[in-house]
Order: sequence, then structure tokens, then C-alpha cells
Amino acid sequence: MADNALGRFLRARREATTPPDTHRRRTPGLRRGELADRAGISVEYLTRLERGTDRSPSGQVLASLADALDLSPDERVHLYRLIKADSTCGAPPPSRLRPTVTAVLDALEPTPACVLSPAGDVLACTTGFREIAGPLMDDEPNLVRFAFSPEAKAYHPDWEQIANDRAAGLRAAADLGDHAATVLAFELSITAGATFTDRYNAAAALPPAHGTELWGPFLVAFETLFLPGEDEHRVMIYFIQH
Repeated sequence: MADNALGRFLRARREATTPPDTHRRRTPGLRRGELADRAGISVEYLTRLERGTDRSPSGQVLASLADALDLSPDERVHLYRLIKADSTCGAPPPSRLRPTVTAVLDALEPTPACVLSPAGDVLACTTGFREIAGPLMDDEPNLVRFAFSPEAKAYHPDWEQIANDRAAGLRAAADLGDHAATVLAFELSITAGATFTDRYNAAAALPPAHGTELWGPFLVAFETLFLPGEDEHRVMIYFIQH
């Protein structure tokens, strides 16, 4: 992270935040102590973050700072990207799907179906899946990330249950050592805050392998087929209910 971008961003947002008492202020915004109190961290630690002597805050600390600074969803994403840019721990390269797996998807056309990684990345899908997935397929499609995006509640009328299930699935993958799941959990702890972390921390069971969900105007029944292999990929098949 060049030139302490994280520290500069935190200080700029602190100084732009309206303090509880505006009388007799020599400097704009919140004092360090006020922000530290709001975020539940020490003044000394906040000082290190702003000065760039500590550039590896935990997701919990960043989420608390984002809440204390009342960051918008876009600003939360920016905060995460500042940390990601400074990360020296790269994810392992994604493995390629076996030809027989892609052949399964071809055979399932036009039924909505996709292959998912443990972290919820859509690795491949049928055209039928694209038709029901809508905004989920924008950018880098991931079922968990989309569930905690601003668009998700409008697209999933049963969002509460879907959010609980997605968080539980991610927690299970992270607990089993999946690197991508751990990285995504860190990202969502910042970008989605307590909406994600409350569910992630409370997850006590695996998500269902079959059931029904609401995707936009579609009520879909789904089945999960777990693929053999170290990558722990799974095929999700969806059946539109009439």
C-alpha cells in the first residue's frame, strides 16, 4: 500500500466526521480518542494505523472503524480494497474444471445449473442459470458476496434465510481451511459489517443441500451434488417451480 493510503483515508474520514460537540474545536472532525471510543480500540492503536506503523488490522477492527465513521457501502468497499492492495498473501491459483464436469453442465442445458467453489464462486454455469441469476452474474459472480450486496434483498424476497445459509456455508468452508472462503469472510466483515458478521459468528449448522429459494420472480427448488476431488466443488441444479 503505497504512501500509507489506509492511514490517510482513516484520518481524512475522521476529520470529516461531525463531532458530538462542535464548540471550541481547534481541529476539524472527531478527535482520535473519540473515534477510538466509538470503535472500541485504543487511541495508541488508532494512532499506529493512521501513521502507517501498523498496516495489518483485523477484519473486526476495520468493521468497527467503518461503523464508527458511518461509512457508506462504497466507502466500505474502498476500505477493504486498501487492505487488499497491501496484502502479500496471494490466493492459490484456481484449479481448472475437469472436462467431464463441464460435460455434465452441457448435458443439463437448458436447466439452470452451476459449479460452485467452497467459497461460493460460480466457476461455470448453464445458460439457464444465467437467465435466473440476473444481477448475481455481474462482475465476479459469487453467491455469498451477492447475498450481502445492496441488490440482494430486492432480488431474494426470502433474503433472511438465504443470508443465514450463505454465511453458514462460508463459515464451514473457512473452518475447513479454504483460503478463498477465509479471504471472502474478511472482505464481507468490512463491506457488509454486522449484517454479515452476526450471521457468520452465529453459524452453528451446515446450510441445506436441498430446498427452495426465491430468485427474483422465480421460486426454485435446488439440489446439491458434491464432486469428488480435493477442490470440494459442487454442482447446484435448480428447478423452476410453477
